[in-house]
Amino acid sequence: MNYALESQPPRPKLSAWQAARELFPLLQGEQLSLLYSSLATLGNALVNLSAPLLVAHVVDSYLLVGQFDGVLHYAGLLLLLYLLGLCTSYLHTRLMGGVGQRVLFSVRSRIFSKLQELPVAFFHANKTGDLISRINNDTDKLNAFFSHTLVQFMGSIVIMTGAGLFLLLLNPLLGMAALAPALLLVLFTRVLSPLVKRRNAAAMAATGTLSAEVAESLGNFRVIVAFNRRDFFRQRLEQANRQNYASALQAGLANQVFTPVFGLAAVLAQLLVLVGGVGLIAAGELSAGLLISYLSYVTYFYNPLRQLALLWSNFQVALASWDRIETILDLRSLLPQLSVLPPRAQAPLLELRGVSFGYLPGRPVLRDLSLQLARGKTYALVGPTGGGKTTTASLMARLYDPDDGTVLFEGRDLRSVPAAERARRIGFILQEPVLFSGSVRDNLLYGAPELVKLPEADLAALLTQQGLAPLLQRFDGGLQAPVVGGGDNLSLGQRQLIAFMRAVLRQPDLLILDEATANIDTVTEQALEQILQRLPAQTTRVVIAHRLNTIESADEIFFVSGSTLTHAASMQQAVELLLHQKKHS
Repeated sequence: MNYALESQPPRPKLSAWQAARELFPLLQGEQLSLLYSSLATLGNALVNLSAPLLVAHVVDSYLLVGQFDGVLHYAGLLLLLYLLGLCTSYLHTRLMGGVGQRVLFSVRSRIFSKLQELPVAFFHANKTGDLISRINNDTDKLNAFFSHTLVQFMGSIVIMTGAGLFLLLLNPLLGMAALAPALLLVLFTRVLSPLVKRRNAAAMAATGTLSAEVAESLGNFRVIVAFNRRDFFRQRLEQANRQNYASALQAGLANQVFTPVFGLAAVLAQLLVLVGGVGLIAAGELSAGLLISYLSYVTYFYNPLRQLALLWSNFQVALASWDRIETILDLRSLLPQLSVLPPRAQAPLLELRGVSFGYLPGRPVLRDLSLQLARGKTYALVGPTGGGKTTTASLMARLYDPDDGTVLFEGRDLRSVPAAERARRIGFILQEPVLFSGSVRDNLLYGAPELVKLPEADLAALLTQQGLAPLLQRFDGGLQAPVVGGGDNLSLGQRQLIAFMRAVLRQPDLLILDEATANIDTVTEQALEQILQRLPAQTTRVVIAHRLNTIESADEIFFVSGSTLTHAASMQQAVELLLHQKKHS
């Protein structure tokens, strides 16, 4: 599967009803709120639709004959009706507002859960800013649809339907004349709806691109300043902003195209009713009061219809948002969890059997690698930059699965080891340490649920026991030292120390150190080596480093270069292999 969202195949074209049905499952569990909301909508519609009949009765029975006492009496009744309509409208809005917020919470939770299931390759293939846009902006569009658009949509449909029935019942011929322009609107809407949806989808994609550019540029702003390339920063953002502006302008024009046409249809309907109604009054077949009520019902029919024009555009926005969200929800991880298997006795701790892997199809980084790691030994991986050392380590930790071959852990397929057990027993210190905003304590205990509830004193004692306490003295505030912006307030060396302590604290069976001391001074590196010596005797270490003193204590050294994995008998041979590789590269 291709995890790049922008290259996913387009979804099949759906009718409006089919597309709406895709949104219905989001309302699961909201049946009671929808029932009460529907009753409130129906009550509001009855109140509003009964008013024109009362007005007609007042005009014909009281106003035209000069009985103004009756006019005042019915005016008070109309006031009570409109107050009742206000209450039912408020109840309907309140209920649907709650539905919208709960749908928003549910959809965002589903996206978060899905993102946690997806492999590292997904996040390499997609920009962070675009994912943030889908989580925040697109889900907010869905919330607006359920809490606002659907509220008005339901009310408009009920009032419009009721007004249409009254138009036909009061005078069928005049009613058909009043409804005739609406048939043209149906055809107009059907033709233009696909265009509106496409324009909105393009606008949201452009918003995601802009978010991605902003996130990337701000994340790398120190590099931009160091190279004095603020002009590059401005150009990239200006280009993305212009694209977003153009797409948003086209979407805005498309969204507004229905409103004036619907307004024109309403005017035509009123003119038809007025001309026909005057003729019927002259023929004695219609009273003045009924003509006034008839014009009111035309307004009640076409005003909601004009609202529906805008609501239809919002509906298309919601569908386009849902398409972008569902693209993520439909993804399936290529890192399957196989049936859990028990460890095999006497098996190596970890083994690679004929492993091949490439980040892109047809471009392998590793070819047919085989390797065994015994318990309690230290292994060093050396080789040229880009030779596959970090990739090999990533396969050991199952950040990726091999394209061919098998990775075994204690004699069982690594894919059969539960994720929680794998995270607990395999520690990985990355080249670029990743921290989270919070405190040093929060970062040390990240992914270690068994230690989270430890009191401060017990945690401090555990750190002392493992020889990690002296490292905390390098942070003002110790365990409570703040970590801001993912570690932006710390030096790179301090971030590596936290990553080192986080991995060692678990005492894993396999500890992978990928350039873990590259930004640490020699004295501190020696202190870290002493800490590693205090790990359990059965802990296996895999060290990737360019500094020779880092790997001089390794039990075995392997030279990794793409399609070859060579066992180096000594440090000198490893250096010779590296020099030979550079000479012939």
